[in-house]
Amino acid sequence: MRAYANERSMMEDIKAYMQQVGQQARAASRLMAQADTAAKNRALEAIAQAILDSKIALQAANAKDIERARKDGLDNASIDRLTLSDKVISGMAEGLRQIAQLPDPIGEIDDMKYRPSGIQVGKMRVPLGVIGIIYESRPNVTADAAGLCLKSGNAAILRGGSEAIHSNQAIAACVQAGLKAAGLPDTAVQVVATTDRAAVGELITMKDYVDVIVPRGGKSLIERVSNEARVPVIKHLHGVCHVYIDDEADIEKAIRIADNAKTHRYGVCNAMETLLVAQDVADNVLPPLCKIYLDKGVELRGDDASRAIVTQMKAATEEDWATEYLAPILSIRVVPDMDAAIAHIASYGSQHTESIVTENYTRAMRFLREVDSSSVMVNASTRFADGFEYGLGAEIGISTDKIHARGPVGLEGLTSQKFIVLGNGQVRS
Repeated sequence: MRAYANERSMMEDIKAYMQQVGQQARAASRLMAQADTAAKNRALEAIAQAILDSKIALQAANAKDIERARKDGLDNASIDRLTLSDKVISGMAEGLRQIAQLPDPIGEIDDMKYRPSGIQVGKMRVPLGVIGIIYESRPNVTADAAGLCLKSGNAAILRGGSEAIHSNQAIAACVQAGLKAAGLPDTAVQVVATTDRAAVGELITMKDYVDVIVPRGGKSLIERVSNEARVPVIKHLHGVCHVYIDDEADIEKAIRIADNAKTHRYGVCNAMETLLVAQDVADNVLPPLCKIYLDKGVELRGDDASRAIVTQMKAATEEDWATEYLAPILSIRVVPDMDAAIAHIASYGSQHTESIVTENYTRAMRFLREVDSSSVMVNASTRFADGFEYGLGAEIGISTDKIHARGPVGLEGLTSQKFIVLGNGQVRS
């Protein structure tokens, strides 16, 4: 009975804490919606500089998380996502500065048109309000999310994974210092201080305080949020990304792209998980490409046609075609033509990112039109499906939904539009 009472008390404490966070975020969101572009840009620059100045402190905090992660048995891909290397830290600062250079979308007015009544009707871009972001492993998301929410005039409640608690709190200190320096409320970005999973349950049901939830992490996290949330969710469940090498591809180009798409980084959602190769070029493409993979320690799983060409492959199962490995494992299938490749993607893909390698313009345009994914590419690595690479400064996540936002979610994805009407005394008859 005492254990139940203690548990109930803890739950009440978390609920009260999250309610306070929500109230502060809602109040801050009203001030952020009024903030001018200059103040927001000053805050972004101040946060970027604070991150660079705090590199030693950030990496010391990160080392505590990595030590615990190794003790807890996290795999190499997870530790890679967790690590704040010099490159990651400079990338956070550069991302914030790039966001500062982007046009401020708030207050933009589009499509003003006169109606027969004499009124003018148009749309104005406005913040969403309070955005809750739930993420795992990647502490750099704390800076990226803070920057994007700040520039788009929103308040943010950030809940990182327990494995990155020290790193996230250290980055949060930089964010709040930058907000204060620019005269903006430091409650505009709040990082949840508890690692208790109950805080997530509260965050995704706080309809009075939170306008949208963005989950970033593993499939189980996103499924939980999608199933339990009472607040709108921007999400993608997983990234089963494909590269199709057409029979009119430049072979050297195709090998370079397919190598990069898989081996540049393994534990990311835009890494290629299945390679599709047209049967007319499979004998020329697969031996040299698979040698690269095998030399880099990539486990290959192929269909019968692929294994007949490269005997070191294991047999792929039906499950493999729909699996996001996030690891040095690759599925390979030889297909008759582009139609078969598109059909395979439609059956097994997750509508994240797909690429065709071809010198045939007509086929390239067909692939762009017919493949139903949030990013579709021609002669480029799937690794480019990223907010920074798309010129968004950073991204808050990648959406495979079709309503509101799709693909990398940058500033516009964190805003909405409202109708505005300009009149001169008109009344409706």
